[in-house]
Amino acid sequence: MDNIDNIPEPRISHTWLEDVLAILMGTLMVSFGVMMLRQSGALTGSTAGLAFLVHYLTHYSFGAVFFVINLPFYYLAIRRMGWAFTIKTFSAVALVSVFTSLHPLFAHFDHLEPFYAVLFGNVIMGMGFIVLFRHKASLGGMNILALYLQDKYGIRAGKLQMAVDFVIVLASLFVVSIPMLIASILGAFVLNLIIAMNHRPGRYRV
Repeated sequence: MDNIDNIPEPRISHTWLEDVLAILMGTLMVSFGVMMLRQSGALTGSTAGLAFLVHYLTHYSFGAVFFVINLPFYYLAIRRMGWAFTIKTFSAVALVSVFTSLHPLFAHFDHLEPFYAVLFGNVIMGMGFIVLFRHKASLGGMNILALYLQDKYGIRAGKLQMAVDFVIVLASLFVVSIPMLIASILGAFVLNLIIAMNHRPGRYRV
């Protein structure tokens, strides 16, 4: 008799409502983590890290900078990942851009220890990324490139992003203090470790 445990389970797709709710929850988590980093004066990696650098140097709104920086990457998303992925990603980027401006209207920390803010903020962001990735969405920029290379060549998204994030964080040496730079590097490591451990090709059936 065949072992019933060896029979593969049917693949079940997410419904559109599940996708909408997941994108809302994922972007709320990521944007809250971004708020913690911004209030502590820290940075992170990926496209958000570039947006932080521009924000600190020019004082333009983080949300606006983050939205604009992502625009060139949608061409690659359409060509390589399809319209469904691109629409979800565009929506996620737009929501993070809006939520990062809305969170301070409802929450403000009178005291926020920098190392705690950076580490806990990146944990929240990492879990938000996983939610988005599981529903075939991303936050643009390096996320699009990382997911494409993972699907095309099997390069782990977390490892690629970790390498790029360290470069971006190190580039901020003249923007933040050495202690905050160290905290930002640790935070980027934590975020990408969460992604590397929880987002692997073939691990999930949906």
